[in-house]
Order: sequence, then structure tokens, then C-alpha cells
Amino acid sequence: MSALAALLSQADALLSQLQQYCDWDSRSVDKATDIEYTYDSNRIEGNTLTLRETDLVINKGLTIGGKPLVEHLEAINHYEAVELIREMASHDAQFYRHDLLTLHALVLRGIDKQYAGRFRDIPVMISGSRHTPPQPWLLEEQMTGYFEFYAQNRQSLHPIVLAAELHERLVTIHPFVDGNGRTARLVMNLVLLQHGYPIAIIHGDTESRLAYYDALEQCNLGQDKQPFHGLIAEKVIEALQRRLALLQQKE
Repeated sequence: MSALAALLSQADALLSQLQQYCDWDSRSVDKATDIEYTYDSNRIEGNTLTLRETDLVINKGLTIGGKPLVEHLEAINHYEAVELIREMASHDAQFYRHDLLTLHALVLRGIDKQYAGRFRDIPVMISGSRHTPPQPWLLEEQMTGYFEFYAQNRQSLHPIVLAAELHERLVTIHPFVDGNGRTARLVMNLVLLQHGYPIAIIHGDTESRLAYYDALEQCNLGQDKQPFHGLIAEKVIEALQRRLALLQQKE
């Protein structure tokens, strides 16, 4: 059995255990998870709000002295985007281009009026990466291929692999001027939620961020996707273990 297959098998076993607690009211845990996920996803992109500050901005509507307005908007927007993917997951519907653009528009709401919710029409480069995203005139074809891949594989690929693929492929195409990473992680978690998994969090500390970027870089450059798939599987397992530990404390 490959390392990835072993991780997927472990995740399946943990999910089966979690599903035995079908009558558990997880709303308070979900809310705390969504704050933490918002904090870490924004931290990866350079947002300097602490976890506590993120919570105060979202739940208390407070303004944090010395922190830019854009960082407050990033926290509020991302949290509402997480609420949206939870709602979308409850319908278990197919994921379409309109859904992707809606998520992106929410991520950049009030931050970039020109490009929120629309594909870029200019070339971009990724700081610190050897990967050069496709030119804007290639985006239509590549994004069509992205959704065709999803439609063809949504019923056959393991959900964790599907989630990782949609994440990686979106970042590699880099269809937006800004917000690609946050949107890709939201799409990943939408797929996971649709299949009963809890939200998987990629942490924003330096070590975790570097491991994440290194695994993505291997995919971007057309090398090996196994490290990235494995990283996402590990984050899903971590999320499942945290949920189960909470439930076992309640018993």
C-alpha cells in the first residue's frame, strides 16, 4: 500500500467513527473552526491579525488599532465565504463556474472592485515561485478544462484527492489577480464538506506555510502530486482526530 493510500484509508476509518455521532450538535465547534480557518488562511497570505483579533473583528465588529482596514475586510469576507460553502455543501450540488466566481467575489468584496468575481485579463507572476501562470488569453480554455475535470471525476476520485486536485489546479492556473489561494482552499473545503469531512486547515505558521508552498510548487512544475495529496490527507486526518477527541471528552 502506498503512503497516500494508507493516509486515505486512515481518513476513511476516522470519518466512519465520526459519522456514528450523527446526533451531535456541532454548531459551536463549527463556528470556532471557521474562525481558526479564516485566521490561518488569511495568515498564509500575509494578514497580521491574531486569532483573537480575528475573532473580535468577526464576532464583535471591533476595529483593531494599528491594523489596516483591508485586513479587517479579509477576515469578515473569508468568514462569510466559509458560511457560504457550508450552505452550498448542505445541498450537495455540482460545483459550477458561477459558484467559483461567487466565492471569489466574496473573498475580495470591498477590496478589489475591478477584479472581484472575475478572471484576470492581465499576466501575473507568483512571488517566490518558479511557476509562471498561463497568459490571460489561455484562461478560458484552461478553466473550461478545470470544470470538465471536476465533472468527470467527482463521482470516481476519492473525495480527499478530488479536493486536493481542485485546490492545486486552481492555484496552478491562477485565474484571478488576487485571492487565488484563499479561493482554492475554500473550493477544497467545499468538496470535503460535501462528503462529510470537517474543514481541513492548512496552518499559517512559517514551517507549515513553507511545506504547503513546496508541495504546491512540485505540482505547479508538473512534477509529483503525491506530496501535495498527502499533505491535504494529513490535514483532513488532523481535523477528524480533533473532532473525535472533542466527542470523546463529552462521553
